[in-house]
Amino acid sequence: MTAWQAPPETLALVAGEAHVWRLRLVQPAGELARLGTTLSDDERTRAARFYFERDRSAFTVVRGALRTLIGGYLGVAPSALVFGYRDKGKPYLAAPGGDLQFNVSHSGDFALLAFTRGCAIGVDVERRRPMQELYSLAQISFSPDEFAALCRLPAAAQTDAFFACWSRKEAFIKVTGEGISQLADFDVTLAPGEPMRLLRVKGVAPDALPWSLHELPVIADHAAALAIEAREIEIRCWDWPSAP
Repeated sequence: MTAWQAPPETLALVAGEAHVWRLRLVQPAGELARLGTTLSDDERTRAARFYFERDRSAFTVVRGALRTLIGGYLGVAPSALVFGYRDKGKPYLAAPGGDLQFNVSHSGDFALLAFTRGCAIGVDVERRRPMQELYSLAQISFSPDEFAALCRLPAAAQTDAFFACWSRKEAFIKVTGEGISQLADFDVTLAPGEPMRLLRVKGVAPDALPWSLHELPVIADHAAALAIEAREIEIRCWDWPSAP
């Protein structure tokens, strides 16, 4: 997948596919208002708790787009959806039932919304920025092998490598649902030009790994990754339209 595509007129997601949507967090006033009408009462309450207007708007845009897309895939009204949360905070679709899985991430100017059927999915996007505490953050967030690989790189390549690793690890812990306690228990590739791969997971033989990591089309000034509980899958990447 080399570019974000214009979306189809009709939403259809089948087993063996993953759909990823790129969404700008700042939307025109009319679109923001439309997305806001899909939210539940508790979501509106959550949005109102944000101190900054940009954060209230971003929450509304992301949750409204999530409801709109799931409603489109399932053929139900977006406002009819009910979300639940697992023990470590991962959201899931509580009603209506079915096999649709989803995950959401946002950073900087963009959100990513990812969907599959019948297998877990995790997505992450991170805005690249200068990191004064890069080494200390990497040391506590990466595995020992990943940290060593980062330190071997030229200084000019380390910031991009840091965010590449960060996004891949975040996507993976979201697909497993294990959270940050798992960060040191697996390795991913991170060097510039090195294919994105899951190298090691504690307790699982390398040739028996049931998960895969996937590149996404370029997002300027951001790093992104997709993790799926499947060895092979067809990935389609759509751009959120101004009037879906």
